[in-house]
Amino acid sequence: MQRDQRLRLLVLDTCLEACQAAVFADGAPLAVRFEAMSRGHQERLGSMVREAMKEAGLSFSDLDRIAVTVGPGSFTGLRVGIAFAKGLALAADAPAVGIGTLEALAASDAAPCRKAAVIEAGRGGVWLQPFDGQDPLGPPQNLPLEEARLAAAGRLVGPTASRLAAPGQVAIDLAAPPVEAIARLAVSNELAPPTPLYLRPPDAKPKAR
Repeated sequence: MQRDQRLRLLVLDTCLEACQAAVFADGAPLAVRFEAMSRGHQERLGSMVREAMKEAGLSFSDLDRIAVTVGPGSFTGLRVGIAFAKGLALAADAPAVGIGTLEALAASDAAPCRKAAVIEAGRGGVWLQPFDGQDPLGPPQNLPLEEARLAAAGRLVGPTASRLAAPGQVAIDLAAPPVEAIARLAVSNELAPPTPLYLRPPDAKPKAR
């Protein structure tokens, strides 16, 4: 911990269609950067982090922890964030912690009820994880669309939740997990090293020789 006993945390998120970097101290945001994008995370993340750190008035050696979303999400995007977090953790001598994208989406909704974090995965599939309040009821899953609709009890939270919701079902559309939710999980969770969470094989296929 730092001399003033404030936990200084850098949050990174590149898993979905946004690039985010934020600096927190003692749970309060000091600087937040957000840009909507479906690609180009690698080109923007470094400069966004530098801007956020400068605005927060911190050097990288001041950081106590680095939090990064680990998926499910874009294969390229999540690798960009994890690689950046691991490299920076070594340079700053600060532990890096991985946060699941679905867990962070669910944590953005404080309602103490049944809910499901959902992300459309392409190929007619949905990444889904059920929760009771903030407690997971099972692991993240990759389900066919109709099966996901049957499994998604309670409120839905995610980038296209309203498109997946049944009539009358509460849906909260979020382009990406809020950095505040990621920060809370990074403080309360055990320090699990960032490891990519893949729920299906990548779309890219090796070229045939």
